[in-house]
Amino acid sequence: MKRKLVNWIEAQKRGGHTLVVGISGAQGTGKSTLARQLQDILSEKYAVVCLSMDDLYLNQEQRSALAQNIHPLFQIRGVPCTHDVALGMHTLTQLKSGQGEVLLPRFDKQTDNPKSKSGWEICQCPVDIVLFDGWCLGVQPQDDADLITPMNGLEAEKDKDGVWRKQVNAALNDEYQTLFAMVDKLIYLQPPSFEDVFNWRKQQEAETFANHREQGMNDAELMRFMAHFERLTRHGLTTLPKQADVVISLGGEHQWLDVLYRN
Repeated sequence: MKRKLVNWIEAQKRGGHTLVVGISGAQGTGKSTLARQLQDILSEKYAVVCLSMDDLYLNQEQRSALAQNIHPLFQIRGVPCTHDVALGMHTLTQLKSGQGEVLLPRFDKQTDNPKSKSGWEICQCPVDIVLFDGWCLGVQPQDDADLITPMNGLEAEKDKDGVWRKQVNAALNDEYQTLFAMVDKLIYLQPPSFEDVFNWRKQQEAETFANHREQGMNDAELMRFMAHFERLTRHGLTTLPKQADVVISLGGEHQWLDVLYRN
């Protein structure tokens, strides 16, 4: 199935323009793994780089300012408003320009801050293909009526007036759509359910901290963390399969069950 996906990507690459392929999917669905696998194969013929929305997160100080000025829940990275969208657009614009060197941002999840620029990857243009992944990549804003009822205990307890989720939705409706419009083709990794997403994210947490003295989140902490993402994750589960150019249906063990190509 992956070889057919590679062939499909190659078919989208026409002329000298840089093709930006988005890879969207909830936490733990394997977006970054797929991006690296595709990069390894496509690099035999093309100049390919990977960029992730996870590498665009604001630093702790910037998120603290959002938490103080707008809503305390913005201290936690993840939802729209907590990315440096301007940096993402600037980086993609540079990659598409076909000229010069480009610094690819990198974020350190263990320190919860961006890496210093000395730790960023240097890319030499021209680039043929950019593989751009993100958990909410391509997600459209919700209707105002959908924001009224809290999605979970976190929203009911910490966002009683809906200030946080309304601000998230406003950002998603504004600058994030401008960023998403820079993606030429979108691949969506569709999980069986939100419950599978939690289990996969739990596995990811264990792998991240396996070789470190620090411990990752326990189940209760992880469930609380995932509650920040639940609204847009569930929204994406129902909407992105209708939007994406390629939909990869996943089984409970991450296996590919089916791949739908729209064109």
